Amino acid sequence: MKIEQLDIPPSAIELLQKNGYVNLYPPQEKTVKAGLLEGKSILVSAPTASGKTLLAMLAIVKHLSEKKGKIVYLSPLKALASEKFNEFKKLDSLDFGKNLKIQISTGDFDISDKTLSQNDILVLTNEKMDSIIRQGAEWIDEISLVIADEVHLLGDDDRGPTLEIVLTKLKLLPQKPQILALSATVTNADEIANWLECKLVHSEWRPVPLSEGVYDQGIVTMHDRKKFEIETSIRGSPVDLGLDSLKNGGQAILFAETRARSVSLATKASDAVSKTLSREEKESLGNLSKKILDENENTELVKTLATLVKNGVAFHHAGLNPNCRDLIESEFRNKKIKILASTPTLAAGVNLPARRVVIANVTRFDAKYGANKPISILEYKQLCGRAGRPQYDEYGEAIIVCTSNSEEIFDYYINGTPEPITSKLTGDKALRIHLLSFVSTNPGIKGEDIVDFFSKTLSGSQERESTIKFHIQIALRYLESEELVKQKGNRFIATDFGKKTSTLYIDPLTAVLFRRSLEKITSQGHTLGLLHLITISEDFFPKFSLRNKDYELVGTLIENYADQLIDIISEYDCNRSLLALHAWINESSEIFLSDNFGIESGDMYRMVETGDWLIHALYEIAKLEKKDEALNEIDSLRSRIKYGIKEELVDLVRIKGIGRVRARILFKNGIKTTQDLTEISAEKLSKIDKIGPVIAENIKTHLKKIR
Repeated sequence: MKIEQLDIPPSAIELLQKNGYVNLYPPQEKTVKAGLLEGKSILVSAPTASGKTLLAMLAIVKHLSEKKGKIVYLSPLKALASEKFNEFKKLDSLDFGKNLKIQISTGDFDISDKTLSQNDILVLTNEKMDSIIRQGAEWIDEISLVIADEVHLLGDDDRGPTLEIVLTKLKLLPQKPQILALSATVTNADEIANWLECKLVHSEWRPVPLSEGVYDQGIVTMHDRKKFEIETSIRGSPVDLGLDSLKNGGQAILFAETRARSVSLATKASDAVSKTLSREEKESLGNLSKKILDENENTELVKTLATLVKNGVAFHHAGLNPNCRDLIESEFRNKKIKILASTPTLAAGVNLPARRVVIANVTRFDAKYGANKPISILEYKQLCGRAGRPQYDEYGEAIIVCTSNSEEIFDYYINGTPEPITSKLTGDKALRIHLLSFVSTNPGIKGEDIVDFFSKTLSGSQERESTIKFHIQIALRYLESEELVKQKGNRFIATDFGKKTSTLYIDPLTAVLFRRSLEKITSQGHTLGLLHLITISEDFFPKFSLRNKDYELVGTLIENYADQLIDIISEYDCNRSLLALHAWINESSEIFLSDNFGIESGDMYRMVETGDWLIHALYEIAKLEKKDEALNEIDSLRSRIKYGIKEELVDLVRIKGIGRVRARILFKNGIKTTQDLTEISAEKLSKIDKIGPVIAENIKTHLKKIR
């Protein structure tokens, strides 16, 4: 079927053709024939790169051309949401009888509900959508199309329950919006489709054929039992497999089990890849290396990355800051970086395929079990999905590196069937969070109606009602005991504390910890205690455990700042994240954090993001509990966490364009407050290092707005 045959406006057909869409892939054709453009709800279960984004665009165009309601695209990841937002922005040029308004929102406080309500297309993370529902946004009743991406993540321990609750609430809306659910190929797709009340379109078709195989002692055995030999070297099997892919102009992703292994694999590949580069490629990569060094603090990790990039290789993991990760992804797509060694998180992220994917190890450390465990078949298939680039490759290869039991590995992973998706909603944490949210948004709800709602979730379709009821009773008992909900007769209502907890989007355990700690505060001066409070909370992430050499450091910190503590604590009550955050708010550099605590800039970025959210939540609970004596200090600490500054700079960073570096420079030049900024002329201000005429004028303009 050709694009021009579709029942969408001619201008949309022309736009899609300009963007390279001419013929529909088989899964796309099946989806159209299943009623996508007639408003039917559909679950598409198909491999990576089989054209699911185009299906989303077709559904959007049809809705907009028929002037239906709002369109919501749901993503599990911020990076994926950003990628799709840029795709959907291409529709801006089409004439739908009005100016198309599209907005992305992936944070907790980034965009107001009023602003969101004015848009036609909203690109949101699952968590953001859940938060919007909790806030009771009126525009939810205007939603006519829901596009849910990566629906197979329903089975994920962390992300699954939120996606499940959001989809349950959206499918139960009175206006019954059309649902387009997009998933990798899963074993029980029919069960998921039935739960979502969707038609199932299942396809194994890929635009680029995928071959899977196992490497053992220099020989690769593919799924059709064909074998080929790999030239071995002291660099190790994963690198040898990557280098072999380069011989015919391919690129390779080497999936490593840890961050350290990803850096090690990239380093081992470096010299060999460098020899394959042209002079032009070396020059371009040299500029990229310089850019990495110029735009980031030169920690050992960043310097290592910059050195490797010059040779056409790179690594990718959560320790890198977003700026570095974006650069690496972009240059790998542009084919400048030939081999990319990455932790498995890349497989669930943005579209970044390669001709060959190498799985260096099929075991991962599992914190819950405290030991290495084999990855699931579903996770393995997700890693495989990165193999084969529709624009560049005629085939894709996924190869597991095996050190023993190659036949067993072959049978389990290559010939194995992915595990069925099972709900994780009835886990203690997920249920208490989402049960409180449901009671909070449905005041006075009856106990049987609570059970009825949860019976409509995926968990409700997979478990007995008696089991669901039992889990709900236990969770309700906890919420009542901590005065988050109250029961009158058979009806339940959230207390003010419960409502606040729900709208702040924090775990009830975190809220209870915050409230109990606030009760002990009677004065100012608890900076370390407040930092300790948020870093031990259930919601803080990432938490790094103390290394042997850290115990003395944290012991000294506790001793020196004992008067700032809220509770008596010991080293064993702390984690390395506390050390890092305390150093951060005292203006330690990323180099210091990396060298002394092993905390990389990407980790610090996420700590600051999480810390900002939790300190805001603490402030709101303090307001609710009328702990006025703590508000100023908590508010000041929020600025310190956000910018990484000492208290003396808090006033200066209120001005847009002034961060930790400029604030410190201004302070050293005698400008210590916003009043000082008001009194200095723009001309004098512009002559200060890191300011200049443009920034000076912007500062002056913003000063007028806040005064």
